[in-house]
Amino acid sequence: MKAGQFLSGAVAAIAILAFGAAANAANEFEGPIKDSVVPEIQSWISNPDIIKAITEQNAKHSGLSQDEIEAMDQTWRAETKASARPMITGVLENAVSGYLRQVKDKGQGLYTEIFVMDNRGLNVGQSDVTSDYWQGDEAKWQKTYQAGADAMLIDEVEFDESTQIYQSQVSLPVVDPASGSVIGAVTVGVNVEALQ
Repeated sequence: MKAGQFLSGAVAAIAILAFGAAANAANEFEGPIKDSVVPEIQSWISNPDIIKAITEQNAKHSGLSQDEIEAMDQTWRAETKASARPMITGVLENAVSGYLRQVKDKGQGLYTEIFVMDNRGLNVGQSDVTSDYWQGDEAKWQKTYQAGADAMLIDEVEFDESTQIYQSQVSLPVVDPASGSVIGAVTVGVNVEALQ
């Protein structure tokens, strides 16, 4: 390796470490996320097709017991490691997931993942496969759906090993524009490097 190559590699490594240290010290991107990303999310999350899909799934899942929810989650988790994935495929191929993939693509690298949950914390649609189907035991659902229409959760910046991207998850309640009721929640992974 030539001295110039080593130096440029060392500079790049230092820049990555410095970015990571700054990002982890505090979520310095919270302001830009609130100012530019959250309004975008709110604009497309009120899509009538998303509202309809969440409302329909809420009705379908209204009678589920906690044991049934956890069984569905276990099936999903098992399918993430299996070759046959009927449950995952059913969600990934629905209209909401297709729409969320379009939103992610139009974001041109700003969004790393998008998923919408119902009033039980179960996935309605998603741009990418999530590790689990039930989010109801996690802050992303509890601190948004359960906290009311004005709730917002912006998580700390974390380095995603699989994508090699620093991201922050932004979660919001999904509100039915017709009734003003909170019917679900959305979580969006934001590539904070794209905000600079």
